[in-house]
Amino acid sequence: MGKVDPKIEAPNAGWSFENISDAFDEHVERSVPLYNEGHDLVCQLSDFFLPPDAVVTELGTSTGVLCSRFLKHNSDRDDIRYVGIDVVGSMVSKASERLANDRRAEFFEADVLTHSFERSSMVISYYCLQFIPPRTRQTVFDIVYNTLDWGGAFVLFEKVRAPDARFQDVCGQIYQEYKLQRNFNESEILNKQRSLKGVLEPFSTQGNLDLMKRAGFVDVMSIMKWVNFEGFLAIK
Repeated sequence: MGKVDPKIEAPNAGWSFENISDAFDEHVERSVPLYNEGHDLVCQLSDFFLPPDAVVTELGTSTGVLCSRFLKHNSDRDDIRYVGIDVVGSMVSKASERLANDRRAEFFEADVLTHSFERSSMVISYYCLQFIPPRTRQTVFDIVYNTLDWGGAFVLFEKVRAPDARFQDVCGQIYQEYKLQRNFNESEILNKQRSLKGVLEPFSTQGNLDLMKRAGFVDVMSIMKWVNFEGFLAIK
């Protein structure tokens, strides 16, 4: 076990979201560039994709921060429902506690591959699918496409690999510098890298576009990018 920040420890090749819900929000905000700005962008996008009685589904809801911001942005919409799904029970509990006073939010502890999805106007995946094993990732994209109403939006944020080894080397080193600037020390950065081996499997930009195309999406654009972190908007 090694510390990846002062409040979280993780083993080699064994990163897990279990038992870190109390420290997760602070950790991920420090770790992911434009994390809060991406949340704001998702909220702004919702203005275009919420018809009356809309259902919004989030894959990997974690502690419910995005849900909270989303529903606050849409505070005048009593008719919408926000359904959050996460495989980690402690995250679901944290999200449910955070949104306990908003009847529009509902959370399920469930596996994306086996959950029964409702028809949705928006599906959001905010740095979640990169943790789905590559062998089943296409299935998840297919589920997302089939879940969406016609004209609905899939908002996907992912860490992405560069298109070749030289660019990947540049991206990796820039990201290490970013984490140092965010007051992670060298040991924490190395321990996090070691813990994510075989757990975090990002695809390239083109790899994600290919997954969406095979699922059926035709209209796709990049909406945010910071070196090796990217947001996409796909419309069914």
